[in-house]
Amino acid sequence: MKLSELKIGKGGIIKEFTDLSLSIKLMEMGCLPGEPVVLERIAPLGDPIAIKVSGYQLSLRKDEASKVILIPHS
Repeated sequence: MKLSELKIGKGGIIKEFTDLSLSIKLMEMGCLPGEPVVLERIAPLGDPIAIKVSGYQLSLRKDEASKVILIPHS
């Protein structure tokens, strides 16, 4: 499942990234494989989204979120 496919309030655990250059940027911001994330907000036009990861809120473009693969959890 992609991070961009989550519904508000749902989450998952980061499994991998499909873009190497973006993965470096995201890992520097705390989005590490094995880290739980929760989708907290979606902008009115659907982009960007806000996720909670590593104890803080991070905004991502939907295109960036589509490159993060999650293991969904309940």
